[in-house]
Amino acid sequence: MSIENDAGSLSALFADDPLSVALGELIQQMRPGDKLPSERDLAVRLDVSRTALRDRLGMLEGLGVLRRRTGAGTFVETLRPDALAFALNLAISSSNLPLASLESVRIALERQAAAEAARRADPVLIAYMKRAIDTMAATELRVDVLAADRAFHQSLLRAAGNPSLTFFAEALSSVLTKDLAERSERLTQEPLSTSRQALLVDHHTRIYDAILAGDPEAAMRAVDEHFDAIGNS
Repeated sequence: MSIENDAGSLSALFADDPLSVALGELIQQMRPGDKLPSERDLAVRLDVSRTALRDRLGMLEGLGVLRRRTGAGTFVETLRPDALAFALNLAISSSNLPLASLESVRIALERQAAAEAARRADPVLIAYMKRAIDTMAATELRVDVLAADRAFHQSLLRAAGNPSLTFFAEALSSVLTKDLAERSERLTQEPLSTSRQALLVDHHTRIYDAILAGDPEAAMRAVDEHFDAIGNS
């Protein structure tokens, strides 16, 4: 029985298309760098036409899961955050989801990162957070404050020691690039008051102190308070 199906949409590709499911199961059994069987062998194995197979392989290549090399074959790739961001952007567009609704997902990832960083308490990785706070406190330029802010949150994710958190947070950041860029532009144009800068330093210091103390609950609470404050400012 043939497993060919018409993948006319993203939902068909990822949920209702038996051929895509079969290819996904095959790829999950392989490692990055492994070579897929030839199109001819795959078509026979999956009982599909080479045209249908080539179509699905092209989609998976576009998502960064596979790479076809002329004269060499098709190889499994390590999925990159930007490739996942591309897929998320397509899914969001087809579902009409507002980008702003993803902000809560990003915050949830940072809350979890803060909890895991507190449990792990790696002094070297936590030190990068402190360096970002010191830069945030010392600089007189708004653009440098924003850069230090980004550096702090990147260090927070790395301090968790959980590559999955970092991966998905980077993918979401790529999806939210336009939204975050517009927000940064607005902040850049606003005058940076001493009290505003002190508030940012205080919020990040609370997160840092809770992680340094190894207190996951306090770390998550500090993240919530930080995002609540900047969301209402």
